Amino acid sequence: MTTTPLRADVPAGTAGGGRDLRVGIDVGGTNTDAVVLTGDGAVVARTKQATSADVTTGLRGALTAVLDAIGDHADRVGRVMLGTTHATNAILERRGLGRVAAVRLGGPATTSVPPLQCWPGDLAGALSAGSAVLPGGHYVDGRPIGELDEDRLKAFLDTVAGRVDAVALTGVFSPAFTDQELAAAELVRKHLGDGVQVSMSHEIGSLGLLERENATVLNAALYQVIATVRDGLRHTLAARYLDVATYFAQNDGTLMTMDYAADYPVLTIGSGPSNSIRGAACLSGLDDAIVADVGGTSTDFGVLVAGFPRESAAGVEIGGVRTNFRMPDILALALGGGTVIGPGGRVGPESVGYRIGREALVFGGTTATLTDAGVLAGRGSGLLASRIPGTAHAGLRQALARADAMVADAVDRVALGRADRPLVVVGGGAFLIPDGLPGVSEVVRPDHGDVANAVGAAIAMVSGTVETIIPAGKGRAEAITAGKEAACHRAIQAGGAPSAVEVVEVNEVPLSYLNEPALRLRVKAAGPLSDL
Repeated sequence: MTTTPLRADVPAGTAGGGRDLRVGIDVGGTNTDAVVLTGDGAVVARTKQATSADVTTGLRGALTAVLDAIGDHADRVGRVMLGTTHATNAILERRGLGRVAAVRLGGPATTSVPPLQCWPGDLAGALSAGSAVLPGGHYVDGRPIGELDEDRLKAFLDTVAGRVDAVALTGVFSPAFTDQELAAAELVRKHLGDGVQVSMSHEIGSLGLLERENATVLNAALYQVIATVRDGLRHTLAARYLDVATYFAQNDGTLMTMDYAADYPVLTIGSGPSNSIRGAACLSGLDDAIVADVGGTSTDFGVLVAGFPRESAAGVEIGGVRTNFRMPDILALALGGGTVIGPGGRVGPESVGYRIGREALVFGGTTATLTDAGVLAGRGSGLLASRIPGTAHAGLRQALARADAMVADAVDRVALGRADRPLVVVGGGAFLIPDGLPGVSEVVRPDHGDVANAVGAAIAMVSGTVETIIPAGKGRAEAITAGKEAACHRAIQAGGAPSAVEVVEVNEVPLSYLNEPALRLRVKAAGPLSDL
């Protein structure tokens, strides 16, 4: 389904013809949404286009639609921000992945569980070019488990030369002690040449060996996938003769430059829900709230904390693989506008997805959906309940009651006992959520909420995060200072303005059962984009 781009009056630009407009794009499973925002966050153009099978075609259609909508003002666009499911889909569908050699520096201590042993066989087969556990790694106090054996590393690389696209390096406790991974990366580049890319685990995941290794291998497999999206966006902009700064949205609701994303493509996984939550914050003006993003196939529930998505404390599974990189704390329900209503008011989990415009009863189709149930209950404006046959009424009412109960239960689960927060409802199926729900103070429906995901991409800041182990006593203050500097440096690398990036979070967690007292330190820095 494609909607006609909506356009408000575009205000005059800044003195001297500044490039004050920005475009946000979010590629979802059903729709690709795009918006044009002014410098102060006002929406002046928006569209929803059907997501294409190759993703890039839908992206181009959405971008072209909003640029056409603002006409001669298109030359005022200075930035384009993109959130995409391309990386996630590549993993789930096992397609387009690069061939990866996984090297773990942790022998002989970690040989009992080789790399990729716990992966689904089809995914491992789609990307693995071989793996090895070599001497190296560190104990938690910094003592080496073994020294890097360059000769053995070279011997392994010789076995994969010519059939590998990237090498994933993972060292035991490398987020705290990076020297062996850095030395191994330099050796890989010299031995295999610049055509083979290197992914280092201390730059990808946090503490926790197997999950961090998994995230690093996935990152290495996604280099070409994200390059395809990047090139598609650049070609579309070039066809419009637009020379603009381009960014990818990442998992925590912030941005990174295209070049940064090319090095860390796995960080784009989870950007869709984060964009929706950040967009909900912008459109509603709320910093502390529960957010429900209702799409055609599913509803994602998240929590706003200080204007950013609450991050998950547990590992996240992607395509059957456990990882531990930062992700929003999302509860997903198989409940959306296209959810199929079965006999006796059964709710899903099947969905008609992007086919809703021709299959739902209210659009003249023959499939009973949750959209039909909402329209019958008077929740969907502009749609005709008269198209719904009377024989379907009882089942649709039963289904809507069950769906409301599922939503109330989800809200209770993500609220963690707090009942004083509002619920901000966004997404194309937002009308399906009732106006009153137990466990929330009010239900808020902001203007332009159906394209909140694209708004979230357009208004995002940049960030950088560091997680490491530091001493609890002498040297603690110096280690925290170094962690703050490293987090700020990563935020600036991602495109942040050096003068405006600041530390927004510092967490210290004591580690037990060590000979010397130690702390697990996590530092996050964030700030606005640098000037064009």
